[in-house]
Amino acid sequence: MVKVLQVEHVGAVLNGKATYHDSCAGLRECRIKEEPRKLLSHVKGLELHEMNDVETCCGFGGTFAVKFEPISIGMGEQKVENALLTKANYLISTDLSCLMHLDGYIKNKGYSLQTMHIADVLASGW
Repeated sequence: MVKVLQVEHVGAVLNGKATYHDSCAGLRECRIKEEPRKLLSHVKGLELHEMNDVETCCGFGGTFAVKFEPISIGMGEQKVENALLTKANYLISTDLSCLMHLDGYIKNKGYSLQTMHIADVLASGW
């Protein structure tokens, strides 16, 4: 959208604070880093705050989460704790697997942090 269509503003509205999680596939395989942030920076009412260790894996990694469950949970915990330090209401990503993994940890702990796919954010306010 950003590079091909040269579109950064889609008229989205979402009130609150957010932090963005770079998925391993997006960051390392597709080299997507700045584009989601550019799109989110134009969402009316949304404050974007970077978390610590933003490029660190969340621990899902397909079968990794099954084969190495305690490590996977620990990595998810670290990612969620870093997100919470930003005081964000929303943890946004482009990867549903990451979001599912992180949301499971968030719900298990009873945190109020809400996970959202970037497509849902960009479609908000229509």
